[in-house]
Amino acid sequence: MGQIEWAMWANEQALASGLILVAGGIVATAGRFTQWYFGTYAIAAGVLVCLLEYPRGSRAKGSTLERCGQRYLTAVLKLLGPLSRNYYFRAALHLALSVPAGFLLATILGTVCLVIASIIYLLAAVRGEQWTPIEPRPKERPQVGGTIKQPPSNPPPRPPVEARKKPGEEDATPAGGPPGGPRVNPIPVTDEVV
Repeated sequence: MGQIEWAMWANEQALASGLILVAGGIVATAGRFTQWYFGTYAIAAGVLVCLLEYPRGSRAKGSTLERCGQRYLTAVLKLLGPLSRNYYFRAALHLALSVPAGFLLATILGTVCLVIASIIYLLAAVRGEQWTPIEPRPKERPQVGGTIKQPPSNPPPRPPVEARKKPGEEDATPAGGPPGGPRVNPIPVTDEVV
């Protein structure tokens, strides 16, 4: 059985907690709670967490589905160097960002989710995982000669020789008439108009 890649779980958890922090911060700021300034902090912290966590890292084995527009934020995270790759740093950052948001009821859910993401990142760091960007694979161009289909080597079966039409039979058929001569309707037809 394969090992669990904890960083993938932590990434999804942290991204969701960032969105929850933003939502709680909007509620606290718009509702003018008594400590509404913690709500504005939660909005800023949630946006920072979402920007940091939006690019997925590549998996050790198998393929990873890239998020839409991820390559632009991946370039920014590459510039941060070891700070973005190290999961110990991410665990400490998420834990530090969650503390001030814990003083307000509207942002407590985002705080708890961010602490859980921090714990999962710490577990991933202890297991030796690190963030590596998803590198685009070179696209393979189709070979021009490979797309042309070959004619079938076995043609479809033909009817037996006796069942095939002979050239003399085609000449005996009158033009426009059915083969084998005119046909007679066995049921008498009367034309009565009522």
